[in-house]
Amino acid sequence: MKLYNRKKPTAFQIRVWNELKKIPFGETRSYKDIAILIGRPNASRAVANACASNPFPIEVPCHRVIRSDGSLGGYSACGGIKMKKKLIDNERHK
Repeated sequence: MKLYNRKKPTAFQIRVWNELKKIPFGETRSYKDIAILIGRPNASRAVANACASNPFPIEVPCHRVIRSDGSLGGYSACGGIKMKKKLIDNERHK
């Protein structure tokens, strides 16, 4: 698949995306959790930015990443935050 208007991913983005693939179906993690898991505990905002740059939002399930306070945060894929909520809800009820 050819990606248009996409820059080559950084090593940091790849680390984040690989960690996101480990989140089990129906579960969520916080941006902070992911930052800790990749060894960058103060990089929560950078994790959020990596999620926003994810070119494969279903294969790399960035919708499973939420804020530490339990709120949804953002979702840059098609459908925005409403789609993120729907995806999370659908996974939790299967």
